[in-house]
Amino acid sequence: MNNPFSLSGKLALITGGGTGLGLGMAHALLQAGGQVVITGRREDKLQEACEELGSGAAYIQHDINQLQTIPDLVHEVESRFGPIEILINNAGNHLKCSVDETSDEGFAEVLQTHVQGGFSLTRECAKRMVSRKSGSILFISSMSTMMGIPNIVAYTAAKTAVTGMVRALASELSPHGVRVNSIAPGWIDSSMTRKAFAGDPEREKKIMSRTPMGHLGSAEDIGLAAVYLCSPAARFVTGVDLRIDGGAGIGF
Repeated sequence: MNNPFSLSGKLALITGGGTGLGLGMAHALLQAGGQVVITGRREDKLQEACEELGSGAAYIQHDINQLQTIPDLVHEVESRFGPIEILINNAGNHLKCSVDETSDEGFAEVLQTHVQGGFSLTRECAKRMVSRKSGSILFISSMSTMMGIPNIVAYTAAKTAVTGMVRALASELSPHGVRVNSIAPGWIDSSMTRKAFAGDPEREKKIMSRTPMGHLGSAEDIGLAAVYLCSPAARFVTGVDLRIDGGAGIGF
């Protein structure tokens, strides 16, 4: 094996790939030699992302919540670009409010995107991966599955469901050559994080005090972890939830 971290010739489908962690992972997979197709609801962001990513990237506008369109999405990707060998379930939404302000509709919407949308797309891709006896599926989980964080109960419930789903999928699909893993990002430097810190300095202080490395991570950090988990270097790794968090999960 010349370079076990190489993704040369492999096609990845990344949901929510136009911004943030999805875009960071797209950059990293391209640098490792792969090709990427990114999806999302906002076509302008997808176009901007593909211009930034270069010739190895393409996009298809798609809303993961439109479950009935998922088989057509997978068919279109494979018809136009080739077999999907890597699936990254990154698309997500958030709901930050107290328990008493969390509506049934809001709670269900968060679960729909992270859990139902991710599962439905995985099921469709996994059918094809199993028939080819090869594939890597990656979910994005959260530190909220490991520690209690107030005011994000819907998000926590969704991401906790994702981690359980990863274990179940890995146990069922791995005998057929399809690995399933997840990444749990710590606090990552982004416009959203900076905006949250600007209005809540105590939150920033608390997060930094419990992060032993003393600084925020970057989208590139998540991208490099994705390259590892989706590459031959991780050929004996399945069913894991990899923390990329600067030590926040063990910080005191």
